Amino acid sequence: MFLGKLIAWAAMRENKFVTFLPAYGAEVRGGTSHCAIVISDEEIASPCVDTIDTLIAMNSPSLEKFIPQAKKGADVFVNSSMVSDFKKINGIHWHNVPFTDIALKLGNVKSANSVALGVYLAKKKILSAENIITMLPEAFKNNQKLVDLNEKAIKEGLKYSGFHDSEVATC
Repeated sequence: MFLGKLIAWAAMRENKFVTFLPAYGAEVRGGTSHCAIVISDEEIASPCVDTIDTLIAMNSPSLEKFIPQAKKGADVFVNSSMVSDFKKINGIHWHNVPFTDIALKLGNVKSANSVALGVYLAKKKILSAENIITMLPEAFKNNQKLVDLNEKAIKEGLKYSGFHDSEVATC
């Protein structure tokens, strides 16, 4: 959810139109909570989305729940540290990156979402990474340790801009 809030917040700061619609499952922490974000250069009529053009799946339940909504040509970022066995869908651009493993190497598994954010920013080029990094002190209430960790995680994710593991499934 924090990842989604940062994306929406950054879009607003870059003068884009944005909607952010969070949904928490009964489990709340660690469950399949999700959010829908719409970013546009024009006014947005509805925050509801029927199809997904970008999906960041941090775990198997999330991938299974939301992949049916991915439209042809969608970018799907999969946390390959947590999701290993899944059926690829025709016409989807798959980006398998070990977000959790990278976060562990940085010293805190909770920064996996910031690694995912960096990967998303590198691929989609919709928002400025510098803008998001300047927001971190406010987002983490000036906890310098968390600011530094998440800045490192975003920058580590940005390194995945080549997407050597990206593929369009044609199964």
